[in-house]
Amino acid sequence: MKTTVLGISGSPIKNSNTDRAVREVLKHTGLETEFIKLSELRMEPCRACLGCVKTNQCVVQDDARPLADKFRAASAFVLGGYTPYSSLDARTKTFMERMYCLRHQAGLNRGKIGASVITTACPPETPGLPPAAQTATSQIASWMMEEGMVNLGTMVVLGNVPCIKCGHGDDCSMSGIKMLYGPEATVASVSIHKFENDAALLNTARDLGQAIRRAVVEGTKM
Repeated sequence: MKTTVLGISGSPIKNSNTDRAVREVLKHTGLETEFIKLSELRMEPCRACLGCVKTNQCVVQDDARPLADKFRAASAFVLGGYTPYSSLDARTKTFMERMYCLRHQAGLNRGKIGASVITTACPPETPGLPPAAQTATSQIASWMMEEGMVNLGTMVVLGNVPCIKCGHGDDCSMSGIKMLYGPEATVASVSIHKFENDAALLNTARDLGQAIRRAVVEGTKM
């Protein structure tokens, strides 16, 4: 079966947790898939010019034009983003806005099956910290709702604050390690979080992938 499921990652980090989590969901669909890394594309933000109203094609000549064609043709997608400054990253948000060209009059994304992956260095539901994962999840869910797409759910992955790798995480007065984990936290005590080390997340990825397959092949949305 050659039904295509697009995996799209907004993370610029090579082989990041976001990348690997999106790929894991794709694997469990059992369908033909394609993985796209937005940092490898040249993609401007939407200009809000409405030049796409009559044609459903963006007038900006960059890599988002062929990407919109792929997205339109795909039966389903897995969109992965992360949470710098406690909201959805710029590349993922730019991708979402550039798909606006498919909306006018025809609603070309209506009924498309989708799921999302959110990677955050901010441990969810920690008192005193921003609700980063909740904010990003809501942004993608609202976009899908406004486009009439079918949202099968979100997987939240605990990622890594950049301070772990910058070389100054233990002594910098602005260290995100200490902000997130307390004044006594160090690079060594926090360590590197890897998506694959969390058995519950692997199960969630499997369940999301299988749900996408059922939704596409059998028309089952739950």
